[in-house]
Amino acid sequence: MSDIIKLLPDSVANQIAAGEVVQRPASVVKELMENSIDAGASEVKLIVKDAGRTLIQVTDNGNGMSETDARMCFERHATSKINDAKDLFALRTMGFRGEALASVASVARVELKTRQEQNTLGTEIIMEGSKLLSQKPCNCAKGTTVAVKNLFFNTPARRNFLKSDNVERTHIYNEFSRVALAYPEISFSYYHNNQITTQTTSGNLNNRIIQLFGNSYKSRLIPLNESTQIASITGFVLKPEYAKKTRGEQYFFVNKRYIRSPYLNHAVEYAFSELIPDDAYPSFYIFLEIDPAQIDVNVHPTKTEIKFQDEKLLYQIIRATVKRSLGRFNIVPTLDFERETAFDDAKFDKNKPVSPPTIKIDPDYNPFAESSQSTTQTGKNLTQRANIKNWEKLYQGTANQENQNKHEDLFSSQQNKQTLISPDWNKSSEKQQSKKFMHLHGRYILTSIKSGLMLIDQQRAHERILFERHLRMLENKKGSSQTLLYPENIKLMETDAEILREIKNEITTLGFDMNELGKNTFVVNSIPADLPENENLQKVIESILENFKKNSVDVKLDSRVNLARSLAKSLSVKYGKTMTDEEMNALADDLFSCEMPYQTPSGKPTLTTLSMDELADRFR
Repeated sequence: MSDIIKLLPDSVANQIAAGEVVQRPASVVKELMENSIDAGASEVKLIVKDAGRTLIQVTDNGNGMSETDARMCFERHATSKINDAKDLFALRTMGFRGEALASVASVARVELKTRQEQNTLGTEIIMEGSKLLSQKPCNCAKGTTVAVKNLFFNTPARRNFLKSDNVERTHIYNEFSRVALAYPEISFSYYHNNQITTQTTSGNLNNRIIQLFGNSYKSRLIPLNESTQIASITGFVLKPEYAKKTRGEQYFFVNKRYIRSPYLNHAVEYAFSELIPDDAYPSFYIFLEIDPAQIDVNVHPTKTEIKFQDEKLLYQIIRATVKRSLGRFNIVPTLDFERETAFDDAKFDKNKPVSPPTIKIDPDYNPFAESSQSTTQTGKNLTQRANIKNWEKLYQGTANQENQNKHEDLFSSQQNKQTLISPDWNKSSEKQQSKKFMHLHGRYILTSIKSGLMLIDQQRAHERILFERHLRMLENKKGSSQTLLYPENIKLMETDAEILREIKNEITTLGFDMNELGKNTFVVNSIPADLPENENLQKVIESILENFKKNSVDVKLDSRVNLARSLAKSLSVKYGKTMTDEEMNALADDLFSCEMPYQTPSGKPTLTTLSMDELADRFR
């Protein structure tokens, strides 16, 4: 039998490696930007066209390469980062495998221009499908420019599996932001289709987060700073009230390398326990500095997974650090029943004796008493008595009018009461109607029905009401809005801004009137009529987009249904709000006017009942 085992050609081996290293355009962005960081660049520019399908170009002002190195970098396992296996446990660079450029060049057309500072001319190399097309001297600036064109041209299956441009742009921006966060001392700029999307300047981590995610993050950040023998921990966590429905803003960096670690994520979430809802996730930007000998980064070709020598101890350190920072900055509420705040005034002198004020009063004085003087009183006294009588008549008339208005309002409310689905709802007596509702702990609405007791969850009930209302607006393409006296500007992340552009028509139908000002900034001219004017629009829009993303991931919904659910979840009355009798009455009426009053759009119950038999069993 002849031999059947053969050595694969380099072009085939490179394409096989590309299947792991280059999964989508965002993978190319990550590898090229990390190479620029390792080259000592202080300025990095990313240019993308058609979500990376047409062009991905990274330009830096780093050290550049010689003519020989420029050609050698496209060979498999060619790297300047390590020399032997021992170097794998002392890594301080982003790359080390030597597969990135070789893999990219096997599935795309790559043009490289590079020049070292001491050289007059640089080198230009053009690769296509692992084949060298040309190599010649060129005139270029110091540093390196790599342009990747027509990605996956020779692997049509991989190209066809790419998602829409919006999805691929989101992945590209995520990779861009991760590298930009890890190196705040380096300036980054990102262009898409010849328009600048994000531009950052060198500075500290705090400024970099604000540059990437918006000025609103300035007041949300809680700093972390802890140093132990195992690791040094720095970074920020966001305040508990800004927890989100998805894990979008959870960043862990180990030695400035972005990693994914559900185990360490849980350490942060555990520190936030009892501060955020169970279905919410904290946002954080945490940097760990660990001895490279204590970790192994050579686990996966994408280098986003790391093995730790003592992962359990690191878990405890992270949890304690986050917990301490939350308490240090008074995020966790404290109770002090002994302290009297009335004496906080700086002007109060504790040593000075306290004496009550002296007031002269006449205990026998009665301004409404009839005078017992004779009819020969002066005209002045007669006028005063007449004025008193006239004032009493005016008061009596007002009281009568108020009683009449109360009677008319009560009659009107009883006449205009809608027919509710629950059969027991309209069977209550008039005495029960006058004392229909009770508010319990800012969360539940209690009311008696013929069969027993009904409890309504105020937030879930309002969510169902708003969902059906907004869904009708979207179906009829007719919604009411209120114009703001002063238009308000909001700045969003790149990913959130892209989602807002996608649903702009639907969100306009619901009552929002927005115009884009550029660089992911929008001006809000009008808001829905049922949205209070004093609401924080930045937080409202972010909440709507966050719920929209969560619904897109959890369940595949129609965009209109998704938007209606997201808006209802964001604008529904929250737990803890005290409601008046009129508000509780209106909420109950609107709830039982819904097509499906018993469940929220996500299927959770909005109300429950306790029968008289169940109540009687409680006392046995």
